[in-house]
Amino acid sequence: MNVDLSGKRIVITGASGGLGEHFARVLSHSGASLGLVARREEKLERLAEELESRHGNLVVVTACDVLKPDSIERAMSKMHAQLGGIDVLINNAGVSKQAPALCQTLEDWDSVINTNLRGCWLAATAAARLMIEDDCRGSIVNIASILGIGVSSQVAPYAISKAGVVQMTKALALEWSRYEIRVNALVPGYIRTDLNAAFFDSAAGKALISRIPQRRLGEPGDLDGPLLLLVSDASSFMTGALIPVDGGHLLNAL
Repeated sequence: MNVDLSGKRIVITGASGGLGEHFARVLSHSGASLGLVARREEKLERLAEELESRHGNLVVVTACDVLKPDSIERAMSKMHAQLGGIDVLINNAGVSKQAPALCQTLEDWDSVINTNLRGCWLAATAAARLMIEDDCRGSIVNIASILGIGVSSQVAPYAISKAGVVQMTKALALEWSRYEIRVNALVPGYIRTDLNAAFFDSAAGKALISRIPQRRLGEPGDLDGPLLLLVSDASSFMTGALIPVDGGHLLNAL
């Protein structure tokens, strides 16, 4: 999908690996200037150097721990100053813990909920304040999950956190429309990454894949079209939308 994002200033949280890194590559290729945010600043710096060399767009980085409100505020302010503004925030930082609910500790709960839900809230509100100060027609894209709409076993805090992200997307979209800030959510199904490849090659993983109507996992590239739609002006009349990219999995039992 060819979308020209020249002039767009996009901040991505959780950009040091996985989908965040993939999103950075896609958006840099499309001409956007990027602010990359994550805890592992050295990985961000290597990615920024690669992207600037390859595409010639501005890429700035900062370390940030989304568990710490002051860290998020500093990161958003720094990205705003270095990019000259923020047009788009991609709220991607997230973690998961797999275990039965009765085996999940309070520390597990706090880590997942505070990263996936509280961190998403803090980043969104920090970015929105800056967009409003600039009188910017902004866009916030929350990365949710089909587990925020349906459920599966062993990941209760994760599913609960992503359900919160889904409802947050709708609530903020309603409130911030008056400021011309759109808030939408990308809702991935199971996407193959380096971290989950071994599981999906196992018997249990293959059984899960067999329950996906399209009978395959998603690839990171399957998210590119919906992502580019939500960050671009092509979705200027969309807010509060949830876009599942799941091979039809939500149509089936999870």
